[in-house]
Amino acid sequence: MSFRTRLAIWFLAGAVLPVFALGFVVRHEMTARLAAQYQHRVDALAGVIESNLAAERDGIRAALAPITDRMADDTAFRSAAVDNAGGERRYLIDYAGGAMRLAGLSMLQIQDAQGRILSSGHFRNDYDRVDADLPRRLLEVGGAALVRVRTADASFLAFAGVDSVVIAKRRFWVVGGIEAESRLVGNISRVDAMRVTLVLPGDSAVVGDAVARRIPVPLLDGPETARATIQVTHDVSELRALRASINRWVAVVALLAGVVAMVFSLLVSARISRPLAALADKAGAIDLERPEIAFDASQPGEIGVLARALAAMTSRLRESASALREAEHRATLGEVARQVNHDIRNGLTPIRNVFRHLDEQAEADPAAVAGVFAERRATLDGSIAYLEELASNYARLARRGERPRTNLGEVVRGVVAARAVPAGITLRAEGPDVFVDADPLALRRIVENLVGNALDSIADGAGRVTASLAAIGDVGQSRVRLTVTDSGCGIPEADRERIFDDFYTTKPDGTGLGLSIVRRLVMDLDGTLRVESEPGQGSRFIVELPAARGLQVVQ
Repeated sequence: MSFRTRLAIWFLAGAVLPVFALGFVVRHEMTARLAAQYQHRVDALAGVIESNLAAERDGIRAALAPITDRMADDTAFRSAAVDNAGGERRYLIDYAGGAMRLAGLSMLQIQDAQGRILSSGHFRNDYDRVDADLPRRLLEVGGAALVRVRTADASFLAFAGVDSVVIAKRRFWVVGGIEAESRLVGNISRVDAMRVTLVLPGDSAVVGDAVARRIPVPLLDGPETARATIQVTHDVSELRALRASINRWVAVVALLAGVVAMVFSLLVSARISRPLAALADKAGAIDLERPEIAFDASQPGEIGVLARALAAMTSRLRESASALREAEHRATLGEVARQVNHDIRNGLTPIRNVFRHLDEQAEADPAAVAGVFAERRATLDGSIAYLEELASNYARLARRGERPRTNLGEVVRGVVAARAVPAGITLRAEGPDVFVDADPLALRRIVENLVGNALDSIADGAGRVTASLAAIGDVGQSRVRLTVTDSGCGIPEADRERIFDDFYTTKPDGTGLGLSIVRRLVMDLDGTLRVESEPGQGSRFIVELPAARGLQVVQ
């Protein structure tokens, strides 16, 4: 992502995010305040309805009290209800109707102690019907409840109360009430944006996101006492409209702020990026081998500071590069010197062993020196040839060319044959002739170092070392594997990761270069080198090299 793009994003975020944050705060605060006002209005109206319910309950009781008083003093009612006088039957049937109209009630029925309806003001034909549970259930719910009442045409819901009177030691129940929907909610069914509804069990009372309050009212409509609610809701459509309006204005302002931020960011980024791009081009053209690049350090502000810092850094880099080249040259000479020293010691070791053997024979049997010399002359000639070839190889070090095809089997057998082996140790070569594209001297240095380390690892004077060869892989991807196995002391796990490091050795007189040279030589030949070892069980050094084209295996 370019600097100009990042700058535009930051300017856009800095301009738009505060607008959205302000819009969110205003919308949230407005919603909270209006919702609180709506809730306060709903609670106030609910309080009025609860007061009306209590007033209607008291009004019903006040209306029933005169009726029970008149019933106790009415001789004709006593005669018809207590004495069962046949001539007063019509008077008894019509008694509740007249009393209901005088009391201003919507329903009134008079029942005896067994629940038989003696007179019904709202439905004359209810005479003699038994409804023994109604008075008792009204008393259980506090003396007033909603009751489903039958009439000649239909039924209606009444808010009813109960009272009783004892006449001639017989109790009579008086149940009276008012029409619920018109008296309780009809007068206040809609006040401004508020609505009052009577919700019965089973009715759908979907409120949505409106502010609501529910007032429970007992309902006697069936064998079980249920619960109806008078629901007060406040419409929030005005609040929704306000929120939608705020959303639109926030979107418009955010769009305008975004456009302004983008234009401003383009202007600022262009002013900043042009000198930065010029500095970047000059910095990209820096080459430590070319003449110095001039940076314009006269510019004001941070750009000028950066240009002066780049100029100073370039100067220091040129000085450091010169010193580094000199150090690399000295390091390269030192590395070559260490390798030459190590390789010469490897070539001199067989010669030293031969002369030591001749010296021992000269002391023990001078006459046999000539024969021993004849036997060991091949070793001397091979070591001298190795040193001569080593010198020629270092002379050709800087030259590149085709790698000669070399029989690795002959190299391995030659190293094994020339190596002096202490008594008790067996050294042998195994495997077919395999060919690789590599300098014979490099291969001999690899084998010499691996075999020498294997022999040195056998500390108790008895053991075996085997250098085995094998051709592996498919045609076109064939490789040659050289495995040097010993039965020596093995390599601890802590040392296994460091044995290929320069100058790391566990031998008192070792240089720590043998295995590091082997690793570099193998890598130069595009090969791999790994070790497998267990302390006390010996080690296996495995070298894999690309086989020569058209690999030939001679059994």
